[in-house]
Amino acid sequence: MYLMLGYVVLIASTPGEAIRQSETHAAEINLLITDVVMPEMNGQDLAKLISNIKPGLKCLFISGYTANVIANHGVLDEGVHFLQKPFSMKDLASKVRQALEQE
Repeated sequence: MYLMLGYVVLIASTPGEAIRQSETHAAEINLLITDVVMPEMNGQDLAKLISNIKPGLKCLFISGYTANVIANHGVLDEGVHFLQKPFSMKDLASKVRQALEQE
């Protein structure tokens, strides 16, 4: 765990590790930032699994693919928080705040 932009951040290298951390981390997890396309599973499936463990979890999806490509392939639902790579720290901070503030 470390602080980034004033947030406590848990880092996982794989979806499996992220799931394990969500199961063992006693404190609340407010936001999952995940890539859309990963080797073990896609980001949407990971978000669903972790949301079952940590209800109320909000998600920010990132990808090198454009939002249009992802939407056209049905990888993400419409209206999700999405940030295209590459992005600046300012863009990341803005999207994180936006995702956390959404009801």
